[in-house]
Amino acid sequence: MQCKTIVAILIGLVSASAFAQEQFGIGVILGEPTGLSVKYWLDDKHAVDGAAAWSFWDGDGFQLHSDFLWHNLDLFDDPGGCSGKLPLHYGVGARLKFRDENGKHDDGHDTVFGIRAPVGLSYLFDGKPFDVFLEIAPILDLAPDIELNFSIALGMRFYLK
Repeated sequence: MQCKTIVAILIGLVSASAFAQEQFGIGVILGEPTGLSVKYWLDDKHAVDGAAAWSFWDGDGFQLHSDFLWHNLDLFDDPGGCSGKLPLHYGVGARLKFRDENGKHDDGHDTVFGIRAPVGLSYLFDGKPFDVFLEIAPILDLAPDIELNFSIALGMRFYLK
């Protein structure tokens, strides 16, 4: 994948929801994968998130993923006496990974498509435009071969006003 394509994708992710008021967050995701993370809240319990990031597992490469998420805000009512919220989130989405030339899998293919099922916790700060999250996502790769993978990452986002 060329650098120009990556930059165009990142600009599109950021500008697509730039007019949202405290519904659109942008930040970092660290772990597997590592890169840019975005989240758009549809309402108080549903969101769409995504990442444009570097993946180090099963052949290094650039990865795009996006998920539809449900949030259970009542599971942990009092997160340690803090004033924020600690929702459990879970969802379903897709991943597209472009392995670099040195990261090709044993099968020789450099592009992988899979279905993600993320589960995680987010901490939503009360009155602050930040969140932090920890997430694990089993991934069922469907092409070029059927294979089970996982990702685990933590991150933070700043919500634009």
